[in-house]
Amino acid sequence: MEYRRLGNSGLKVSEICLGTMTFGEQNTEAEAHQQLDHAVAAGINFIDTAEMYPVPPRAETQGRTESFIGSWLRHQQRDRLILATKITGAGRASLNHVRGGPRVTREQVREAIDGSLKRLQTDYVDLYQIHWPDRYVPKFGQVYYDPAQRWESESIDDQLHALAEQVEAGKIRYLGLSNETPYGVMAFVEAARRHNLPIVTSVQNAYHLMNRSFETGGLAEVCNELDVALLPYSPLAFGHLTGKYLDDPAASGRITQFPDFGQRYEKPNAAAATRAYVALAREHGLSPAQMAIAFTLRRPEVAATIIGATTMTQLEENIAAAEVSLSSELLEAIDAIDARYPNPTV
Repeated sequence: MEYRRLGNSGLKVSEICLGTMTFGEQNTEAEAHQQLDHAVAAGINFIDTAEMYPVPPRAETQGRTESFIGSWLRHQQRDRLILATKITGAGRASLNHVRGGPRVTREQVREAIDGSLKRLQTDYVDLYQIHWPDRYVPKFGQVYYDPAQRWESESIDDQLHALAEQVEAGKIRYLGLSNETPYGVMAFVEAARRHNLPIVTSVQNAYHLMNRSFETGGLAEVCNELDVALLPYSPLAFGHLTGKYLDDPAASGRITQFPDFGQRYEKPNAAAATRAYVALAREHGLSPAQMAIAFTLRRPEVAATIIGATTMTQLEENIAAAEVSLSSELLEAIDAIDARYPNPTV
């Protein structure tokens, strides 16, 4: 397992990060602990979660994922692990069960981090991320920015001041963003420099073979110039890039269990692109899942790719992707498919 510096921080993280949003919905507490034990044994030191998990979010289960991690974490050597969690952002009515309507205000930041620390059974988190912007931006399958949809939001300066207070209190080591835009990353960095506050060290965005907007939309340049790490999530495009839904459309997985999640993968060309990438991997004697994960790891901005699994077989296969190297010939073939079907799930 390779370890990489997390952006401009002093943290060294395993290039594979264990994502946990299935814990508490698709995975029991015992299964969660088994995954965590296996991940650590395989060299993973980086674990990512969120206060709103598990997914799909419901008032009855909110916070359960962190609680499952906490009941495991209390038996671990804490300083050997890099633990990341997230504060829920605004703008989704389906999440109004979180603090009566989540915002990134001073009061809500304090309430959110204290709740996470209690559930995680730890005194601090290594990386605290804003789950998605506390302002209007197109997200989760939306494409076009519409200024008419802007709504009054907490200023980035105020959000950063609120988070900095918790860094000063020792509850947070480093700050990160998620589902963010180039403007958002630059605005947070500029505010940190202007006010001498902690600078964001990472951005966690969707990035995979069928969503390469990180490379084409300006964020790659921003991350390079500002030394902000990318933490790709959904490297398997919600399981599509494993090929299992091609082999069996009714295969067990998040898409079949929670159909609302599949909408962004039903766009024109998504199925054709999936077939092309899966066929390419098999032609080169590779697991489609491992090729997809290895593809994300090739980027210099990537500190760690976030994987998730519901079975131990899936987990083992995904972790092993760290040992896969993609030849220049294979990368050229991937680019040729991308040219034919550019960003089909964006």
